[in-house]
Amino acid sequence: MKLVINTGRPAGRHRRSRARSKEQTLGRWVKNYKDRQAGGERALTETEFAELLRLRKDNADLRLDRTFLKEASVFFAQEASDTNTKRSN
Repeated sequence: MKLVINTGRPAGRHRRSRARSKEQTLGRWVKNYKDRQAGGERALTETEFAELLRLRKDNADLRLDRTFLKEASVFFAQEASDTNTKRSN
């Protein structure tokens, strides 16, 4: 992809022995890359992408933990309320 970007040549010139579908895939990658650059975005490195995946997983785990803790707090609040009601009778 960098070869296409840096030389300015069309993606088709770099795929002499490749199938047409691979040319189209390369063309899409180049277009996406150029669109991101024009919009001020920069492509993620492999390390950044791996970290992004890890952080998304951690976020999902934390959301699950938070949901569990909310349900547990409701349960224990009801339990405490039931215990106080029984003691006052």
